[in-house]
Amino acid sequence: MMHAGTTIPHLARKVALAAALCLPFAALADDYAEVSKLMRAGKPAEAIAKADQYLAAKPKDPQMRFIKGVAQAESGRTADALTTFTRITEEFPELPEPYNNLAVLYAGQGQFDKARATLEAAIRTNPSYSTAHENLGDVYAKLASQAYSKALQLDSTNTGLQPKLALIRELFTPGKGRPLAAAPAPTPVSAPAPAVVAKAPVAAPAPAAAPSTAPSPAPASPPAASSAGSHDVEAAVQAWAAAWSSKDMNGYLGAYGKEFDPPGKLSRKAWEEERRSRIVGKNRITVKLNDVTVSVKGTTAVARFKQTYSADSLNVSSRKTLELVKAGDRWVIVRESTGA
Repeated sequence: MMHAGTTIPHLARKVALAAALCLPFAALADDYAEVSKLMRAGKPAEAIAKADQYLAAKPKDPQMRFIKGVAQAESGRTADALTTFTRITEEFPELPEPYNNLAVLYAGQGQFDKARATLEAAIRTNPSYSTAHENLGDVYAKLASQAYSKALQLDSTNTGLQPKLALIRELFTPGKGRPLAAAPAPTPVSAPAPAVVAKAPVAAPAPAAAPSTAPSPAPASPPAASSAGSHDVEAAVQAWAAAWSSKDMNGYLGAYGKEFDPPGKLSRKAWEEERRSRIVGKNRITVKLNDVTVSVKGTTAVARFKQTYSADSLNVSSRKTLELVKAGDRWVIVRESTGA
């Protein structure tokens, strides 16, 4: 848990893959690796200088800017780090990690309302981002502590407040609990090896049975229906990606069923307006799906795949899961998660 006076250099560094900031091209890994190596060696000033050298040629690169923000925070340049992460969120609102690190910085300054709002923005961007959920719980606990303390000042006779306040204070005792976790500078990765798809072995044909006068048993139902169902689900998912790529909002939003639960506390209308603003506002969008696997069970299905998203100067690769249900003769999305 976070306690008073917590600063970024003392925050726990949870090992979490920053999937939304993973490298789109292996050729760039050396540049990121060099800056990250300087940070691991405890040389944030040199890391910042190296990042600035890179950004002079590619000022819009979100990943290097993110790494620079982490270095600024670790070197005590909190105001500079706040500026860096804020600008990334403004230019790349689909990335949750900058929001998370902004919240850590706000919390370190005691600005818990700002930290709460920023973490909620991170979760709206990626509802499956567990670090932001955990940090948000810690911020709520700190806000509760402040509220209980104020209530006790106003009414010292309220015996029900003391146990609650004692519990919260126990959570924030130095040396106990967990401080807010900042998203680490992403580790450069090389291009993944092509996936090898194993073919199912072909069973040897059974020997011909001797003629029999007994009635033949009814043949087992072939798995054609299941295969057809999987094909239909994959076709629906590919159509969703194609509509997203072409900024066809009717096709994109129509891919979501009535039961779809928007992330965070957004209403369906607010979520659709937010998605429309983000998608239509891009000059160019490309969404490609690879390694698609589909499982169908009756009228429900799950599709898992690797999604490569490219929009203007942003390139993002992540694992994604869509849960679908059959509505009439269509498969529609009712839940989506990233990193699963």
